[in-house]
Amino acid sequence: MTATLLATKRVEKPWGRHNLWPGFPDPASDGDPIGEVWFQTPHAAEPDLLIKYLFTSQKLSVQVHPDDAAARAAGYPRGKDEAWVILAAEPDATIALGTKAPMPKDQLRAASLDGSIEHLLDWKPVKAGDFYYSKAGTIHAIGAGITLIEIQQNVDLTYRLYDYGSDRELHLDAGVAVADPVPFVPLPSPAPASDDREILAEGPKFVIERWPGGHRVVTLPEGVMGWFVPIAGQGAVDGVAWKAGECLTLEGRCEIEASVGSDLLLAYPGDKRL
Repeated sequence: MTATLLATKRVEKPWGRHNLWPGFPDPASDGDPIGEVWFQTPHAAEPDLLIKYLFTSQKLSVQVHPDDAAARAAGYPRGKDEAWVILAAEPDATIALGTKAPMPKDQLRAASLDGSIEHLLDWKPVKAGDFYYSKAGTIHAIGAGITLIEIQQNVDLTYRLYDYGSDRELHLDAGVAVADPVPFVPLPSPAPASDDREILAEGPKFVIERWPGGHRVVTLPEGVMGWFVPIAGQGAVDGVAWKAGECLTLEGRCEIEASVGSDLLLAYPGDKRL
């Protein structure tokens, strides 16, 4: 049994905020806004997944991530599927997923250059409690006024297609090559679990479960690491105390105690639930 409380890395972003989320201290009012908080493992080997909180006050760039094959061809260990659990959203908050209609890649490139891509995307209204799984190749952009947890394959590889006129570098050749410019189709809903677990995603690259508080035992197969993300509540895993806003990695058999009213996530690589 191994439960490890992870260190946090606060990432300043121009689209970030000065008012974050319970459990996260706000940055100084005269300091740079915080856009992301990453949870970092102490393990020598690069882990399969990465967990982040995102706090947005502006739209993020229009971007796309490569799949495993394209990423490895570019020299990276894996591609990037990612998923979002929406914690809070302003009334008009949106996330773009996919295009409104299929488009050829030459049109995608031209629309990225002239900025019309922003209006060709499918901007979906979001609210607290929503969940989206974005497969590699999906063109997407996270909108303003959103607090979310992002679960992703662990690779720092993003191709920007459009950034609202900023001077940041775009990656049109690579991005257009890996993009699938079609309407977004959600993955099939996983079959219900037989207990009090809610299965949010069951592959293709990772599984995400959501639990209430209470006592439970989780046994991860040898060589498989899990990421335990308490959204609300407090408790302990094998004697390691935790509270909302933290993240732990789990290995082997772990005994979890969580206060009444807790809201908990567990993510682990693979395409089948435990």
